[in-house]
Amino acid sequence: MTLRFSKDIKSLLQHLAEKPLTLGDVISETSERGFSLVIALLVLPFLIPTPPGLSTPLGVACLLMSGQMALGRRTPWLPKKIASLKFPNWFAQTLLKNLQRVTKVLEKISRPRFQKVAENPLTWRFNGICLTWLAILLMSPYPPATNPIPAVGMLLLAVATIESDGILMCLGYVATVLNTLFFGFAFYLLYTGATYLLPNLFR
Repeated sequence: MTLRFSKDIKSLLQHLAEKPLTLGDVISETSERGFSLVIALLVLPFLIPTPPGLSTPLGVACLLMSGQMALGRRTPWLPKKIASLKFPNWFAQTLLKNLQRVTKVLEKISRPRFQKVAENPLTWRFNGICLTWLAILLMSPYPPATNPIPAVGMLLLAVATIESDGILMCLGYVATVLNTLFFGFAFYLLYTGATYLLPNLFR
C-alpha cells in the first residue's frame, strides 16, 4: 500500500530537485495537512548527516509548527524569514534517496486505524504537545549527536497524523516517553557530574 505521506513528500522533493521550493510554498500547497507534511519534511534531514547551520532553523520551524498544532490551529503559519527557507537541490536529492528507505518501513506498519480517535480535535492537540516537546529535545545540544532519536518519534507522529493511524500514534507516544526518559537521564548525569566536579575544581 502506498501512503499519502510518501506520495506527498516524494512529489514535493521531486519538485525541490527541479526548482527550489520555500517552506511557505509547501504550506500553501498542502493546506491543513501542511502541518504534518512540513514537520516530516523538516525532520527527515535529522536522520542523515545534516550540514552545519541547518539544524537550528529546521528545529525552530518544527517547534513553531508543532506549537500551533498544540494550540488547535488548522492553518499553519511561519515567519517570513523561516517561510522563505529553501533546501539546496543536492540536499533535496539526498533526502529523496533516504525517503525511499524510510517509506519502505513505514508502508509495512502504517494504515488508517482507529480513525475516530486519530482524527479527534483533542488528539490533534495532544499530538501537537508531543511534537513540541520532541522538537525541544531535538534542538537540545546535549547529549551531542542525538538528534535522530527525537526525530524518529516526530516522524512517527507526523506520519500517523497524515494517515489517521491511531496505532502508529501510540507508537509515537511511546517514543515520546522513551525520549523523555533518555534525555532526562542524560541531563541528570550532566547535573550530578557538574555538581561533583565544580566544587573540586575550586579546592
